Amino acid sequence: MKTNMMLKRTCIVFALGSSLIGSARADRLVIKGSDTLGAKLVPQLAEEFKAQNSGTTFDIAAEGSTTGIAAIIDGTAQIGMSSREAKPAEIAAAKAKNVEIKPTTVAYDGVGVIVNEANPVTNLTKKQIEQIFTGEVSDWSAVGGKGGKISVYTRNTSSGTYSDWKELAMNKRDYAPSAQKMAGHEQIAAEVGKNANGVGYVGLAYMNAPGTKVVSVDGATPSGDAVRNKQWPYARPTFYYTNGEPQGVTKEFIDFTLSDTGQKIVDRVGFVGVGEIK
Repeated sequence: MKTNMMLKRTCIVFALGSSLIGSARADRLVIKGSDTLGAKLVPQLAEEFKAQNSGTTFDIAAEGSTTGIAAIIDGTAQIGMSSREAKPAEIAAAKAKNVEIKPTTVAYDGVGVIVNEANPVTNLTKKQIEQIFTGEVSDWSAVGGKGGKISVYTRNTSSGTYSDWKELAMNKRDYAPSAQKMAGHEQIAAEVGKNANGVGYVGLAYMNAPGTKVVSVDGATPSGDAVRNKQWPYARPTFYYTNGEPQGVTKEFIDFTLSDTGQKIVDRVGFVGVGEIK
């Protein structure tokens, strides 16, 4: 059965602690947006932040970068996670509501191509990757693999990675009509791991999923070092968006993310810290 998760809502809600009766501090921080950031990194940052600020609670919904920026515009979150820059239409919509959507770069990511571990293909060229994801090439035999119809897995249209991949790897062309849209990186990896003919893209933090392997691109392998040294073609910054200059607990959490402790978590999860790019 064809897997299509375009309509599936992936809402990850973390209630990290509760307000303490009589506590001098009881802050609730609502964070919405990117699955790239919200599935692994931000929850771990939130756990550590809460350990240092026991009265703080977090609601984290990782449903795609578009939803994060929209949440800042409509005032339903204090932080919007995004793996892409805001679009001109989003900036205009914000201005119409007297909202200033301010980005803060919090980490860098590298996106790589994964295939099923049984696939004999180990390297693809940039051109072949473009052809695979646009549907111009639809059988593995055309790129050195065994015969078999290629199953393309992508993020859904609310995802920043969905649009970034078109920019970085597809010359802004459309995805193959048969491409199956997934709610998150982990879902892409799970489907590729089950499908011998599957192919998809995931961020650095999601490249070790069972049943999958990462292919090199023109002989280069995605890694934190490749991103740091600007040697990986599919690298991009990731952002927290706020309405103007952050205040209160919002500012405290952003400052924590950018602190030495926060950036060590960034590295540990599999991203690259903002101060590490050469």
